[in-house]
Amino acid sequence: MTQEQWGALQDDLARTLGENNYKTWIKPLKFNGCEGEVAVLQAPTNFFGSYVSQNFGDAILARISTVEPGVRRVQFRVDTASRPANQPTSHSQPRPAKAPSPVSDIVPDGPLDENFTFNTFVVGKPNELAHAAARRVAEGGAVTFNPLFLHGGVGLGKTHLMHAIAWELRSRNPELNVLYLSAEQFMYRFVQALRDRRMMDFKSLFRSVDVLMVDDVQFIAGKDSTQEEFFHTFNALVDQNKQIIISADRAPNDIKSLENRIVSRLQSGLVVDVHPTDYELRLGILQSKFEKNRKHYPDVQVDEGVFAFLAHRISTNVRVLEGALNRLFAFASLVGKTVDISMAQECLTDVIRASERKISIDEIQRKVAEHYHIRLSDLIGPKRVRNFARPRQIAMYLCKQLTARSFPEIGRRFGGRDHTTVLHGVKRVEDLMLSDAQIAEDVELLRCALEE
Repeated sequence: MTQEQWGALQDDLARTLGENNYKTWIKPLKFNGCEGEVAVLQAPTNFFGSYVSQNFGDAILARISTVEPGVRRVQFRVDTASRPANQPTSHSQPRPAKAPSPVSDIVPDGPLDENFTFNTFVVGKPNELAHAAARRVAEGGAVTFNPLFLHGGVGLGKTHLMHAIAWELRSRNPELNVLYLSAEQFMYRFVQALRDRRMMDFKSLFRSVDVLMVDDVQFIAGKDSTQEEFFHTFNALVDQNKQIIISADRAPNDIKSLENRIVSRLQSGLVVDVHPTDYELRLGILQSKFEKNRKHYPDVQVDEGVFAFLAHRISTNVRVLEGALNRLFAFASLVGKTVDISMAQECLTDVIRASERKISIDEIQRKVAEHYHIRLSDLIGPKRVRNFARPRQIAMYLCKQLTARSFPEIGRRFGGRDHTTVLHGVKRVEDLMLSDAQIAEDVELLRCALEE
């Protein structure tokens, strides 16, 4: 069969399957010739070829056999030699993600940041477990914990680790179908598939991936239909022993309006908390970014003590810290001056003011639960046993001391308790601190850890 005949065959399929299916699934295929009884077609990815084979394979074979009567089967192959030369390997820095294939009209493979790799991730005590777990999953092979669930506040490195896993998986095995997207994209495409009556396409595509990565899964909380589809997709992939990696801003059981059955599934694997950065980690991040920025600003000089100043004063999240450093380099380059503490204070006045330590109730609850080795759900739950009640009262006390929240607001965050319960807890801790040295020491340790 010649290329002209293949073109005519494609036109015939366009009339039969419809313009939308033709543009999405048939047009990207290339005819690579026949090998005995097998017609070989080149597909953009294995993922793409599997879907076309399953849904349009018979129609394609029927038309090819009219031109080549000896053909009994159609085989889809991926031309790995045509992959972009800048595809990352495990020994080189990755480049920007390649342009999306036509499959992206149903499943948008989220773009991966070329800077978010394991090589650029700074490891410290707050994130060492999350980094180790991400590394283990990125090695591929047999699934050891499924899903891997990463959670933590904004700007702590969850998305960086998600991208790093995707880069590493793809570099180790380019044929692997790794799908990375946000929960918002999942919901949007689900609604779009419902509207366009393409649910079978949606289901088939999501269930045929090798690794599914969903960022910010808390977004689907309260969306019943989306949660239903996510639940079935999750189960289908786990049944096939496919790896699932998920991130959120909090632990599964702390995401409000998330169905219990989904919470249960998410907790069935490894749940890892990406803790807020400490001073040492922030200092390491600044030093790492400094080395990178020197390539763009080779003439900029930074006085000793500037990084320590920034690491102490900007403790909200890594993104703000990196943005502050970028601004300092740009300013110093424009005015031709050395970056010293005085310049940093002047240039970053707004950033430093906005980054003054603002401790949240969530952070206090997590820190107290960790200190006393109890679950967060028990800390804020209804149980009144002493092992939970005393840490709960200490957490309430710290919330009143370190935040501007009222007693009723604090009560609502502790399982909907009445403000009088919070008031009693605060007074009880105040009394105990005068008579119990251990309680006083615990409170002071927790306060120092939270104000770090």
